[in-house]
Amino acid sequence: MSVPRPKLTIATCSLAGCFGCHMSFLDVDEALADLIDHIEFDRSPLTDIKHVNPNGVDIGLIEGGLCNAENVEVLREFRARCKVLVAVGACAMYGGVPALRNGIPVSELVAEAYLGSDLLNPQVPQDPELPPLLQKVLPLHEVVPVDYTLAGCPPPAAAFKELIMAQLENRAPELPQQARRFD
Repeated sequence: MSVPRPKLTIATCSLAGCFGCHMSFLDVDEALADLIDHIEFDRSPLTDIKHVNPNGVDIGLIEGGLCNAENVEVLREFRARCKVLVAVGACAMYGGVPALRNGIPVSELVAEAYLGSDLLNPQVPQDPELPPLLQKVLPLHEVVPVDYTLAGCPPPAAAFKELIMAQLENRAPELPQQARRFD
């Protein structure tokens, strides 16, 4: 009789991105149901858990780049608590669309967003809950080491399934370049 293997724990989050990578992950559809006996979600929009388990998880999937101090804090927590950290999608890998702001000084961005003459009450928010913006949007690997990348915008659902299956089978994932997509 074999000893049942503990479930693979997975944490996910979306930083500066569009949430499309999470939607692609959900496109695993029926295969996700097949995997449910083998995986368990920790921090994720699916669970509404706000922090990765302090005891750690097996896989951390992060979509989006880093645009503010809170994003950096979340990323560092993931790196510290995830055995395998995966940069998911173009924003996590390269900065993606949010990085289009990188050529514009933050002061100009803030002025455009909050001080426009067409606004009813133009003012820059001074709420301490708002994290300060970074001078530029960064990809994950510029702040912490990343173990794997799921390329694409968004990555195909099959890439998520392959990554999870590889971890369950204790092997490196096979993520062929031709499987990437940019919708």
